[in-house]
Amino acid sequence: MEKAKVYFTRQITPENVINVFKKLNKDLDGKVAVKVHSGERGNQNYLKPEFMKPIIEYVNGTVVECNTAYDGARDTTEKHKQLMEEHEWSKYFNVDIMDSESDMILEIPNGKVIKKNYVGKNLSNYDSMLVLSHFKGHPMGGYGGALKQLSIGVASSHGKRYIHCCGNDGTFEDMFQQDQNSFLESMADAASSVVEYFDGNIAYINVMCNMSVDCDCCNVAEDPCMEDIGILASLDPIAIDQACIDLVKSSNDPGKDHLLERINSRNGLHTIDAACDLGFGTKEYELIEI
Repeated sequence: MEKAKVYFTRQITPENVINVFKKLNKDLDGKVAVKVHSGERGNQNYLKPEFMKPIIEYVNGTVVECNTAYDGARDTTEKHKQLMEEHEWSKYFNVDIMDSESDMILEIPNGKVIKKNYVGKNLSNYDSMLVLSHFKGHPMGGYGGALKQLSIGVASSHGKRYIHCCGNDGTFEDMFQQDQNSFLESMADAASSVVEYFDGNIAYINVMCNMSVDCDCCNVAEDPCMEDIGILASLDPIAIDQACIDLVKSSNDPGKDHLLERINSRNGLHTIDAACDLGFGTKEYELIEI
């Protein structure tokens, strides 16, 4: 597989999100789903709708999310919609909680761990997707980027639990008692099904700012541990995540050690390796700074 192109700018502005996207020379056709992270109530690090507004308007997209599989402000559609109003997503955009009614199944015949993925039923309403990811750490996955947005992010509430439980309909407690590598491989499996579903009509932007070891799903999250790095865009979800990891590793910021400890202690790079084995992208990339 030839090297994937990953475009990169160090200046983090709403305008530069559009600029890196334009470098992809990719038209997202039809009805466009824009996958964001709504941010748990109390979280201080998530990317705000004002920052995302220009790119979402540029692609004429609908903001999409799915409910969580744990207690909080987003575990039911009613509560999630209320949070979307509080965080002002609904102020600027049409918002679709995709599993508000039910979910649908995407088959994964070559999955390493799971053979099906439960996603929000409303995913079927969209022709293409822009995956807007905030790159940072994660308490379970080690890091969160494009692959996590594709997997846990697009999965319905039921689907999230199914991924965490490595293909079983377990309880909330079961989600935290699985073999770690199997969980990471389940995420890669789920991500592959969404990539296949959109069949090339998908693009990825990772924003490397507010980089805490904790995810935007944490209502009490650590403050960022290192300085902002930049914005990346690619048509390859594996390459863009690998590029973010490499930029952290090559940084001179002493705070990177704390972030890398979180990633490595959860074996987070195994998700990237498992995704490569499934063949829907590559770790080999060309970083093109603009």
